[in-house]
This record gives sequence, C-alpha cells and structure tokens, in this order.
Amino acid sequence: MLDLSEILVVSIENAVAAPMCSMRFADAGARVIKIEPTGGEIARNYDDTVLGESAYFASLNRGKESVTLNLRNSDDLGLLRRILAKTDVFLRNTAPGSMERIGLGADGLCREYKRLIVIDILGYGQDTEYRDMKAYDLLVQAESGLCSVTGTAEEPVKVGVSIADMGTGMNAYSAALEALIRRISTGQGTAIELAMFDTVAEWMSVPLLHYEHTGQVTMRYGMAHSSIYPYRPYACKDGTILIAVQNNEQWAIFCNLVLKREDVLVDARFFENADRVVNREALDQIISDVFSQTLLSDMSTRLDRAGIAYGEVRSLADLSQHPALRRQDIIINGNLTEAVASPISGPVKVKAYIPKLGGQTLSIRDEFTET
Repeated sequence: MLDLSEILVVSIENAVAAPMCSMRFADAGARVIKIEPTGGEIARNYDDTVLGESAYFASLNRGKESVTLNLRNSDDLGLLRRILAKTDVFLRNTAPGSMERIGLGADGLCREYKRLIVIDILGYGQDTEYRDMKAYDLLVQAESGLCSVTGTAEEPVKVGVSIADMGTGMNAYSAALEALIRRISTGQGTAIELAMFDTVAEWMSVPLLHYEHTGQVTMRYGMAHSSIYPYRPYACKDGTILIAVQNNEQWAIFCNLVLKREDVLVDARFFENADRVVNREALDQIISDVFSQTLLSDMSTRLDRAGIAYGEVRSLADLSQHPALRRQDIIINGNLTEAVASPISGPVKVKAYIPKLGGQTLSIRDEFTET
C-alpha cells in the first residue's frame, strides 16, 4: 500500500510546472524539500502582493521546506546527494542539460539510487528537433496551436492562466504516483521525462482529429463552442447567461420549455447538432430574440425547470465570493490568509506554511550531515 506520508520528494523547481506537482505531494501529506538558489527561485520575485510574497509563489508552495544550496559548490552538491540517497521522488524543471552538467543526469542517478524516481519537466521531448528550444507557457500555447482555436474570429489569444505549466505539473504528479505504485512490486525507481508541449498537444486532439480526417479547421468563436450548439452566452434584459445544450433530447426540451417555440424544434436547419453548428447565426438570432425580452431571474427559472445547464460569466470579484469556492488556510510570514484548496485533497486540516527562503537549510544540513 502506498502511504504518501512516508514519501520524501525533493524538487529543484521554478515558476509553475514543477511547483504544481510538488504541492500536490505536500497537500497529500508527503514531505517536500524545495531546493532554491541563494536568491530564491524566480517566482518569489514576480511581485510581493500576498503579504510580501508573490501571488505565484503563494499559490504553489504551501507545505514545503525551503533549502538554499549552490549546486556548483561541492559541499552543497554532496549534501544534495546525501538527501537523494533517502529520497523517493526527485523532481526538476530545469533547462535541458543543466542537471547532466553537474553530475545529476537522470539515468546516472537511477543507477546510483535504485529506488529513486527522477522526473524531468521540459518544454519539448528530448528526442525531437525542438529539444533545446526555450519553453515558457505562452510559447507552448502558441506552438501547440492552442492559441489558434482560442479567441475571436479576428484575433487568436492565449488562455488567461498558465495552463501549459499547470497541466504539465498535474501530469507529472500522475506519472510520479504511477511510478511509486510500480516500485511497490518491482523495487525499482525510474527516470521520467514530461514535455509541456506534449501536454497541450494531447488537449488539442479534437481539433487536430477534425483537421486530419476532414480538413476542417476549428474556427474561433469567442465564448461560443466551435462544435456543439447552442453552447454560448446570451444577453437577457438585465444580464448575460451562458447555456449548454449538448444533445437532441436537451434540444427538444430547450425549444419546448425555454424558448417555448415548437416551430424551432421542427425547423430542418436545426434537426441535428451538426445542423445547428452550420446554421448558428440563424439560431443565435432566434434565441437572442427570446432571451433579450426576458429577465435573467426568469430565464434562470425556466432553465432550472427544464434541466438545461447554464451559468454566469463571472468576474474575479465574483469568484472571490463564489459559494462553490473552497478555501485553504495558509500562513505567510507569520500571517494567516487563504488560498484555493486542492481539488484533489480538499482543504488540508493543518495550516500550511509558505516557506521562507532557506527557512529549513540549517535543520536539513544537520539532518543529512555527513557520517
């Protein structure tokens, strides 16, 4: 049985991808030692808006220990090796080749420490021509084609959060858990490489399959779905509501109980989803005519009674007060505040500290002293 409270994770990490993965381990009860340079990892310096820490750092580093090391110093490198001798998962999102140059290549470490799982998060697969390309979140969103299907007809845009980084971090956590489970029966660790590009390319499977099998290029429709209809926001008298009709059964209910237009249901232009997608402009006009004459509260009642999925397009201020938002207590520089709780673990019962830079360096040196 895998007990994550008995697992030691060591991470040489920056920014988002690897910190996301190691935070998942910390939330689940694993011990996480974060290795930082003397000036701190780069995300510490993005801003100081959250009680003196950056928003990025505060959101991704709860429950970890911080140790400052200079890995070009033989003594510090020796300390890291002593830590690795007792480590289960060694996580890195460093530049390609940088770990090899200081003797910490994944294959060599796995030979030296038989039970160690080494995970390298990189921009691109090291067996591809892009292996040495720099890869930040926006660059990967652009290279993968994600931006080409996101935005309006006039302009491609990026997703507004670091989705390539975060998705790769979550994939890294899954890969690490799979490797830990395999190790129970084999007794062997392994080296794992995860590429940000691969994460987003997989998410692009539907538009890619449409293109490769039919030549169809997925168009950009802003807040409207490109291939399921009607699935978009519509303006009521006093606000905007987003609806999602995903099959013919829902479509019939929507026409009868929400639009109250049986004639639309028998209109050949809208029989099947594919028809509704092709004739979206005509359908939008019909739906907009009904919604624009109805109060938001009345339309919500109709949708509720019909069992049609709907929601509001909310702001950050709305999210801050959202009734579904679950919170996690964290402590930053001695001050209590809140973060968003893990969707996997939920709110951690004990208060999670955001580590001070090098806060555990001395205790870690004592713990892993050379014998």
